[in-house]
Amino acid sequence: MQMISIDNILNCMSEEKNYFGDMWETCVDVHKKRYNRAKFRKVLEKMEDLGYIKKHGHKNDAYYEKTLPQSFEDAIGFTNNLIFTYESKINAALKKLENRNIFVDISKNLNSFKLNKFTKNDYDSLLEGMSGMFELSSSILWTKENSNDGKLKKELTNCFAQIKSFLDETNEKLIRFKKTNEIILLQRDFTSKIPKLGYLKL
Repeated sequence: MQMISIDNILNCMSEEKNYFGDMWETCVDVHKKRYNRAKFRKVLEKMEDLGYIKKHGHKNDAYYEKTLPQSFEDAIGFTNNLIFTYESKINAALKKLENRNIFVDISKNLNSFKLNKFTKNDYDSLLEGMSGMFELSSSILWTKENSNDGKLKKELTNCFAQIKSFLDETNEKLIRFKKTNEIILLQRDFTSKIPKLGYLKL
């Protein structure tokens, strides 16, 4: 799984207008290579969703700016709204998947399998919601580590604990009554979505 750090993107940005092409050329990986252009654009969308940057304009005239620091109340309200959004997406998909086989035709070594065509859309939606929640967790921990505001750090700790509890409960519901081989595949998919602290998945 290829990842990019939140820090890297923010450090590549000036305080004024940052056009996509300039950012894509400036933000390179540890080997000084540019990221895939389409994937980098998707990461900027995630950065905007997480409240780090704001996009202005459209198409070739579009540019990005760093967002100004939020008040304590706005920052926590924003974070809680994101948590609720991802929880709703995950719960909606989970409700349709709890008592259904997600994988079919699983080989003994688990390297070959098929997704049940009747659950594919719901499973994709679940993974999308889980991926968003994992990246929000990564963002929360990164913000907490880089903040000097004790009150904010304490509340972010509570937000992270809420997410962890929700994901544990989701995992328990999803694997309930599933066979061992399907549980292994599910855990493998979830693990592949977890980024390092302060990173987003490309």
